[in-house]
Amino acid sequence: MFFSLGSVTALVAGIFALHVVQKLCFPYFWKDVFYLVKVIRYGARLEIFKITSKVVTIIDRFVQQAERIPTKPFLIYEGITYTYQDINERSNKLANVFLEQGTLKKGDSVALLMNNEPDFICVWFGLIKLGCAVAFLNTNIKSRSLLHCFNCCGAKTLVVGADLQLRWETLSIGQQSVVYCTNLAFMEEWQEESHFLKISIKSAATLYIFTSGTTGLPKAAVITHLQSLKAAAGFWAYGGSEDDVVYIPLPLYHSAASLIGVGGTIEMGATCVLKKKFSASQFWNDCRKYDVTIFQYIGELCRYLCNQPKAEGEKKHKVHMGVGNGLRQDVWREFHRRFGEIRMCELYGSTEGNLCFMNHIGKIGAVGRSNFFYKLLFKYDLVRYDMVRDEPVRNSQGFCQHVNKGETGLLLSKIGASSPFFGYAGSKQLTEKKLMRNVFVKGDAYFNTGDLMAEDAEDFICFKDRVGDTFRWKGENVATTEVTEVLGLVDFIQEANVYGVEIPGNEGRAGMAAIIVRPECEFSGKKLFDHVLNDLPGYARPLFIRLQESMEMTGTFKQQKFNLVKSGFNPSTICGPLYFLDFSEKSYVPLTNTLYSSILAGERKL
Repeated sequence: MFFSLGSVTALVAGIFALHVVQKLCFPYFWKDVFYLVKVIRYGARLEIFKITSKVVTIIDRFVQQAERIPTKPFLIYEGITYTYQDINERSNKLANVFLEQGTLKKGDSVALLMNNEPDFICVWFGLIKLGCAVAFLNTNIKSRSLLHCFNCCGAKTLVVGADLQLRWETLSIGQQSVVYCTNLAFMEEWQEESHFLKISIKSAATLYIFTSGTTGLPKAAVITHLQSLKAAAGFWAYGGSEDDVVYIPLPLYHSAASLIGVGGTIEMGATCVLKKKFSASQFWNDCRKYDVTIFQYIGELCRYLCNQPKAEGEKKHKVHMGVGNGLRQDVWREFHRRFGEIRMCELYGSTEGNLCFMNHIGKIGAVGRSNFFYKLLFKYDLVRYDMVRDEPVRNSQGFCQHVNKGETGLLLSKIGASSPFFGYAGSKQLTEKKLMRNVFVKGDAYFNTGDLMAEDAEDFICFKDRVGDTFRWKGENVATTEVTEVLGLVDFIQEANVYGVEIPGNEGRAGMAAIIVRPECEFSGKKLFDHVLNDLPGYARPLFIRLQESMEMTGTFKQQKFNLVKSGFNPSTICGPLYFLDFSEKSYVPLTNTLYSSILAGERKL
């Protein structure tokens, strides 16, 4: 059978037309397809693991890699290299220490209080091999919170790093608790024999990871083996491979470093460089020294890098990917300008949550991407939220209402067999508080993320604000992230933290910003006044400015707002300069006690 020239031409023209239509109307089609294929492939692997029990935990996967590539570097710490075999043998030795002491048995919970070091990983792995659940304690928390964390996860044993010995010596944790101080000497007499217990992938908690939060005591999120395996696929889903070197400057007690960082390194069979503590001044030197190709970030870490003094050869490195969350648009662009077109892979997901978004396209400002097929696999919804009542809007039948494309709504994720929510240890009340029931039909249940998000016309997911961080002023909702980004454009502002404060006699909360002035600059009330007047609507302009030398952060580099909100704007109780938005002077002017009194008396225009 022969085809005429005209038929061939028509076929080629048709294919070309389809290609053009796809590029114009569905520009991300193939990238979405390839990404979804990866997600489905990994999900299928997990289902096979459930059936065959071939690999049921991330520790199983590590042992598998240790047998396959025993001499390959797994961990580099302070210039010392540890192979997969080294870490596997040491974790076996630690497991034997606990086993021979006779104080632990399968199913026990053990609290781990250690800074970033190789033994953090060895203790973690050793305890999991014994069938114990491990609670990662935040090394920054103090006595009351530390005792709360120890008790709420049901731990009877506390393992402490040698450099944190003074922290627990003053802590009363009960007579039944056994405390170990890890060091190199006390283990040498123990054997390396493995006592690996088989565990179900669907078994209860393997880890308790405490949410950092900005108010109240930490909550122990329950992490299962299945969740750990899912988190370990992050780097691989973004295209990482066994040839990569991953830089982990985040604390291991946080899920980003432990589950995504260490777990992701194991899944790829790659190498990770563990930093005891993040250092902006040492970051790029470390990356060059160890040939780092992927780094992890969270919160303000990238801003700290951009705030470092400029140096020659900033783009001379092998880093091609950054994986994390919380990267603001202004910092994203500045980071690219300073350090090259590194692929920044934003992802979204809370420690305890049952939903994850990944910005596999790399669109600046988006935390993830969705599409028709993704929504079939992961059930989530954005619903209308009433900022005044601080609750979701419900219709006359008592059900929530969907937002339109582009509108901001509260993100809810449906709870089901494929997306379970395991809650918090030691508190059914806190677990129930994170659930929303009867959302769209009677009897349904959703995980309340507490995050306000928007989905644009191209199906990109953008983070707008935390429910608690958005405040209302002059009848309008003020998003702190939006105001923070605008303030970040002022040349003398190094960092800004925006929040709302109450003014007696006024409804809602007025905007206030704590800022750090760049070392080489001076604060200019006139320049800042002109900037907010031009770039922010009246209701979103901060009425008060508070200058600070440093910004209070959580252990995971998230800005703290609680103490700032609590301290208000009283110049007699706040150390450091305060300024007020004065329209008569067309400038931010010093907030004196007299001016403060006139504001409370309602004598000043707000």
